[in-house]
Amino acid sequence: MARLYSNENFPLPAVEELRRLGHDVLTIQETGQANQSLSDDALLAFAHAEGRILLTNNRRHFIRLHREQREHCGIIVCTVDPDFVGLAQRIHTALETQAQVARPLIRINRPTR
Repeated sequence: MARLYSNENFPLPAVEELRRLGHDVLTIQETGQANQSLSDDALLAFAHAEGRILLTNNRRHFIRLHREQREHCGIIVCTVDPDFVGLAQRIHTALETQAQVARPLIRINRPTR
C-alpha cells in the first residue's frame, strides 16, 4: 500500500478511510506542522524526505510544482468532494493503477451526477 502525506486542506474522514483501506497516511497535524503557514514547496519537500505521496485539494499550486520540481515521490490532487468514502475509494483505485509510475501526478475528480 502507499505511503501518503495529507496537507491541511485534505479531509480527515478521507484520511481515515484510506487508512482503513490499508494505506499509511501521515497528516500535517500529526507532524506538528499544522497552522504554521508552510509553503507548498516546504510541504512537498517534507513529503519527499519522508518518502510519501502528497495528498491535497490545492490543485493549481501542486500541479505547477509537479511541472517545476523534479524531487518528489508523487502528488495526488483532488477536487473537493463531500463523499469522503467515495473520494478515498477513487484514490485507492488510482494508486493501484499507478503503482509503478515514478513521481506520479494523479488527478482525482468528483464524479458528475
